[in-house]
Amino acid sequence: MADRGVDLSALPKEVRDQLAELDLELSEGDITQKGYEKKRAKLLAPYIIHIHTPAPSSSSSSHAPPPSSSSRYRERRSRRTHRGGGTRDDRYRSDIHTEAVQAALAKHKEEKMALPMPTKRRSTYVQSPIETRTPPDSSSGSEDETSVRRQSSVVAPQPPVNPNLQSPDSWINRSVQGSSTSSSASSTLSHGEAKPAPPPDVTAVAHPARGPRVDLPSNAVVRGMSRGQSRSSMMETADGVPVSSRVSTKIQQLLNTLKRPKRPPLSEFFTDDSEEIVEVPQPDPNTPKPEGRQIIPVKGEPLGVVSNWPPALQAALARWGATQGKSPALTALDITGRPLYTLTYGKLWSRSVKLAYTLLNKLGTKNEQILKPGDRVALVYPNSDPGMFWVAFYGCLLAEVIPVPIEVPLSRKDAGISQVGFLLGSCGVGLALTSEICLKGLPKTPTGEILQFKGWPRLKWVVTDSKYLTKPSKDWQPHIPTANTDPAYIEYKASKEGTVVGVAVSKVAMLTHCQALTQACNYCEGETLVNVLDFKKDMGLWHGVLTAVMNRIHTISVPYAVMKACPLSWVQRVHIHKARIALAKCRDLHWAMMAHRDQRDTSLASLRMLIVADGANPWSVSSCDAFLNVFQSHGLKPEVICPCATSPEAMTVAIRRPGVPGAPLPARAILSMGGLSHGVIRVNTEDKNSALTVQDVGHVMPGALMCIVKPDGPPQLCKTDEIGEIIINSRAGGNMYYGLPGVTKNTFEVIPVNANGVPIGEIPFVRSGLLGFVGPGSLIFVVGKIEGLLMVSGRRHNADDLVATALAVEPVKTVYRGRIAVFSVTVFYDERVVIVAEQRPDASEEDSFQWMSRVLQAIDSIHQVGLYCLALVPANTLPKTPLGGIHISDTKQFFLDGSLHPCNILMCPHTCVTNLPKPRQKQPVGVGPASVMVGNLVAGKRIAQAAGRDLGMIEDQDLVRKVNFTLCFSLSLFLPVLQGVTVSTASCVQLHKRAEKIAAALTEKGSINTGENVVLLYPPGIDLIAAFYGCLYAGCVPVNVRPPHPQNLAATLPTVRMIIDVSKAACILTTQNLMRILRSKEAAASVNIKTWPTIIDTDDLPRRRPPQIYKPPTAEMIAYLDFSVSTTGMLTGVKISHAAVSALCRSIKLQCELYSSRQIAICLDPYCGLGFVLWCLASVYSGHQSILIPPFELESCLSLWLSTLSQYRIRDTFCSYSVMELCTKGLGTQTELLKARGVNLSCVRSCVVIAEERPRLALTHSFSKLFKDVGLSSRAVSTAFGSRVNLAVCLQGTTGPDPCTVYVDMKSLRHDRVRLVERGAPQSLPLMESGKILPGVRVIIVNPETRGPLGDSHLGEIWVNSPHNASGYYTIYGEESLQADHFNTKLSFGDPQTLWARTGYLGFVKRTELLDASGDRHDALFVVGSLDETLELRGLRYHPIDIETSVSRAHRSIAESAVFTWTNLLVVVSELCGSEQDALDLVPLITNVVLEEHHLIVGVVVIVDPGVIPINSRGEKQRMHLRDSFLADQLDPIYVAYNM
Repeated sequence: MADRGVDLSALPKEVRDQLAELDLELSEGDITQKGYEKKRAKLLAPYIIHIHTPAPSSSSSSHAPPPSSSSRYRERRSRRTHRGGGTRDDRYRSDIHTEAVQAALAKHKEEKMALPMPTKRRSTYVQSPIETRTPPDSSSGSEDETSVRRQSSVVAPQPPVNPNLQSPDSWINRSVQGSSTSSSASSTLSHGEAKPAPPPDVTAVAHPARGPRVDLPSNAVVRGMSRGQSRSSMMETADGVPVSSRVSTKIQQLLNTLKRPKRPPLSEFFTDDSEEIVEVPQPDPNTPKPEGRQIIPVKGEPLGVVSNWPPALQAALARWGATQGKSPALTALDITGRPLYTLTYGKLWSRSVKLAYTLLNKLGTKNEQILKPGDRVALVYPNSDPGMFWVAFYGCLLAEVIPVPIEVPLSRKDAGISQVGFLLGSCGVGLALTSEICLKGLPKTPTGEILQFKGWPRLKWVVTDSKYLTKPSKDWQPHIPTANTDPAYIEYKASKEGTVVGVAVSKVAMLTHCQALTQACNYCEGETLVNVLDFKKDMGLWHGVLTAVMNRIHTISVPYAVMKACPLSWVQRVHIHKARIALAKCRDLHWAMMAHRDQRDTSLASLRMLIVADGANPWSVSSCDAFLNVFQSHGLKPEVICPCATSPEAMTVAIRRPGVPGAPLPARAILSMGGLSHGVIRVNTEDKNSALTVQDVGHVMPGALMCIVKPDGPPQLCKTDEIGEIIINSRAGGNMYYGLPGVTKNTFEVIPVNANGVPIGEIPFVRSGLLGFVGPGSLIFVVGKIEGLLMVSGRRHNADDLVATALAVEPVKTVYRGRIAVFSVTVFYDERVVIVAEQRPDASEEDSFQWMSRVLQAIDSIHQVGLYCLALVPANTLPKTPLGGIHISDTKQFFLDGSLHPCNILMCPHTCVTNLPKPRQKQPVGVGPASVMVGNLVAGKRIAQAAGRDLGMIEDQDLVRKVNFTLCFSLSLFLPVLQGVTVSTASCVQLHKRAEKIAAALTEKGSINTGENVVLLYPPGIDLIAAFYGCLYAGCVPVNVRPPHPQNLAATLPTVRMIIDVSKAACILTTQNLMRILRSKEAAASVNIKTWPTIIDTDDLPRRRPPQIYKPPTAEMIAYLDFSVSTTGMLTGVKISHAAVSALCRSIKLQCELYSSRQIAICLDPYCGLGFVLWCLASVYSGHQSILIPPFELESCLSLWLSTLSQYRIRDTFCSYSVMELCTKGLGTQTELLKARGVNLSCVRSCVVIAEERPRLALTHSFSKLFKDVGLSSRAVSTAFGSRVNLAVCLQGTTGPDPCTVYVDMKSLRHDRVRLVERGAPQSLPLMESGKILPGVRVIIVNPETRGPLGDSHLGEIWVNSPHNASGYYTIYGEESLQADHFNTKLSFGDPQTLWARTGYLGFVKRTELLDASGDRHDALFVVGSLDETLELRGLRYHPIDIETSVSRAHRSIAESAVFTWTNLLVVVSELCGSEQDALDLVPLITNVVLEEHHLIVGVVVIVDPGVIPINSRGEKQRMHLRDSFLADQLDPIYVAYNM
């Protein structure tokens, strides 16, 4: 611990206070153990007494676990391969760094806790042949290769645990004190302070159904049943969280690796500014700060004046063409590495002149000149054809048009292709020069025209082969002016974001740069230079094309394709041609080392300069050393290796001059990576694990002036021990970004300022984009590039450093070394580090996961930064640059778009997201003086209550008449419509006769006594209605149950059995078909069929009348039981009295104006809630005609409901969300077809969605918009709201204002507050009114904890008082307290007499400006969500639907999603509607969107097939049932990711 050797009592008071606060944060869960230890160590660091402990001896490694058989096999194999040929990649390689990484990993190996591996369905292991973005690469890589460890490399220890994940003991000890935040646990507390057992469910597990529309109770409890009886299948953990005995060990593993978040007290709410949302890290007092003096600008040596230097580069070519025509200028190699052709200076000159003449005089007609001097022209030549490029480039210079060299486009899907179009557009390019062979190879349309590439301007293509050029007339000579400031050429440059811009280089800058390079490199006439670099840009162009011509150098160009086929070709060329200079990159040095054993007699003794183009990469030093090590015996001298630093804007910044033989080599800097991350230079002394060894890149260029300035903010000069951006003032540099004056100013016209902000002079400098410092002797050291800089939590990390650390974890057979991309993405107000690498095809799942988990640990140990995501993709699928490197910005874009298609992924948001807002601690709420009521005001606000209009008196005899339903003879037809054909109709008289037959059968066959319960098991239809009234006639209580699904008995029959058992039914009424199913062998597999109660088949009953028709003695007698499975998986039965039935029917009749002349269409399930009331009761009561459409019929005939509405000219219709969704998804694109069939919905006045949830605004809007074309009025669609305690609280009806919509702030909702915002405000959530409150209904919004009324626009529980409230739960054992709490509860103050029922839903009432029928201002009720469903995380209340909406927006392949919590983990289950290849793409997108929009870290992401998320008959997700299936491993997921 950090406090060893510190007397805490002797510390200053403020430090002791900070430590106490830190302890509180840890105990309350605001901070992880790791964060706690870090902060504590920083606080105590200044006071620690240093005790030097001896370094651990090497014997400690003996504790390493013995290598597994597979690792022993790998070790043997690696030794064998090594003997065959050292194919190891030494770029990014440093033995010191590898040792450091192994040491860092060894620190963790004592901890045995394993990270949970993700779970994959086997089919996704097979790497599907993805449409590769690059042609398959037979050499298996560009900048990498089959790297195998040296014999000396130790086999890595078994993967230890992420250092951020503490030991299981600490978690277990703390978990006893913690409190669960699972939704199931929190849902039990939702009703009242006494926290009684939840109302609830009775049985064993109902197995999950693949078919969606099934009501499935989970293994929770039945309403009213005591808790002890129902938990048989559960056990409890130490902290009281129920754990299914079948919980997958992986979840337990993940829990063991993560800290559980706790909640420290928080006095105030957060405001909405991001600064207040985010936890801002306090500045660390121990952060190293620069201490040196301000830097003095560094001057290069003066640029000498040589008498025979030409006045322009074209003049040099003219001179050599005339005087040294036979002298070789360029030798090109073929694919095998043999010389293909040699271009002499004479030929180069004559062809360039011909091209210049052709460009200026022979394009277009005689009268019009297509090209004028100063126009921009694209040069499109392959890397294998330098000769054509040289001619084109110098031809353009002679014609005074501006060449813009670009890469050859191979297909529409090339990496960055549209950005090249942006470059061509910004440069105004209309003409492209190319060779005949290249033109033939360009992608064409079927008509043979060249494809129009995405984002490209229209181009005219010109072939520049000699046979197409015109010889100029004798009197025509190209105009060669003295070099001036006009642009000579434009070099393209790709930025960090992927945008491609053109750096314009003036003629004088081009010439001066060639002169400076000539002086710095001491070039002489007639030397030979081997160029392995791209000759179109950068060093390859500056040295190999421009400076070479100025000095009559013979260039041997080695194309990239040759290097892949024959990596040693450039070394052979040096040997054969006795070349004096070679231009190469670290990659080329590495490839030459790989193949050097094939050639023993090559000699590099002729080289006086080996220019390393990427010497500015800090990891180049190891490549240079290794190359020297191998080739010193072949005559290579140490002093010839010359690293340099360049950038497209500043061109050559610095280059090491060729050394004197025998002189000592420059020293190296060994820097602390910790210091570098804070931007300061500290020589690394203590921790060699985090050291960076950097070589110098020589001195500043001749004639240049250099400063180091701060990379961000104003260009303030750095101190001598500070890392900053190198800026250059020189005549030899870029002038501007062509066509982009805005960004040009910030890069090319920088005036450095001193510490006081005063400019140090007037000369402008150019930003080089390189980060570095000036070392002893004015040597320049570069430690990285601005574009490779990742700013994470205020610290700088270099992408190359992270690559080096990842590769030092000896990937063996896991990834390709040269194919790794490191970038950062912005998620939740900070940059997050992402690493993507290509996985070898033969890497096993376990090896890959081991490698990934060890990379996490190594990067955390060495760089002290957490990785957000580590993804492995199949070989050859990352976008490549033309020369084979990884295209970083495109890779990043694929990652963000969800089109990267990884085959392995590891997300670590828990580790690296450290700026989450503090969890909220709910303060105890008391009823204080501020809540005192004055009339109808609470604390100065109107009480949030609303009421429907008066219901009027119901006379007794009327009630009896209506309840008996025997005297109502008004013709009321029931038309169950199937496939558009009316199947059966029934008037009230026919119903009455059928009901009588059933009543007689009940008394005779079933010998049923008055008041006994009878289960009705019927498909939707008139039989069901007749059986219901038959039960009433016989004096028994009907219990309506959805019949089991014949194809899915295993899932649906247990629910039927459960309701029959719970209701203690004496008899079952059903059809012959269903009776056979109940007694079938298939049924016997799911339930005990021998214990069914009496089953009566009502298909063929004899004509009998009952001896008498039962009349209930009082209206308070139970009319029927309504059983339903809630979304939390609870089976609840409520008692509905005759009085409630009558009041409800009258209320609906008044609200919807249902007269006997009306026709209404009902497309609802008739088994519970308002659906049953509308289907069976309302028509008989009101006397209107009902057309009944069973929803399952829509699955076979989608347009059935809509065509019925049109055919019968229906004004009022009722449906469910599932019906609306079916029509939206299935018919949304077929509105023209519906029109053609004559479907017209202009008759529909109201279409009411019956639901027990928050209105689904997006769905109702989509439905209205889609069917507007067939006449549906935008005002027709509305919603209803009911709950278990009151089946219908709101229903839109025919009169009154349209439903209104408000926008509320989601962050306030999480704090149980309502804050109304404008439409389009960030974090706004649209809520629609849930219909008008029914006549006779009163609602009030109540604080669920204090039970006191709340003010207008405050969020609270909706309580309801109405004559049609249910009478109570139907329970086996009378749980009186629960009954009283939910059905007969009173306010704690205000109006303590009225009895209210608690709906269990959160909502608020808002008085609107609209007027209702009576002329008063209308009070709108807004339902936010079910209390039972809410998730309590980090002390805040989340509604699952909000998180699910965000998740569904994250990617087009997400069909549906559901969330739930398991202990303290948020689990997201998403249905994948795309190919399984997309499954892993969803993991980071889901994690990102939940973090960004809800400030929550997802613990587990589960990707499943469509239709796996169970949905009940009302279209509501059954999340708790899904949760139980997940924990019991019954989902068969495609992929499960455990976020670290």
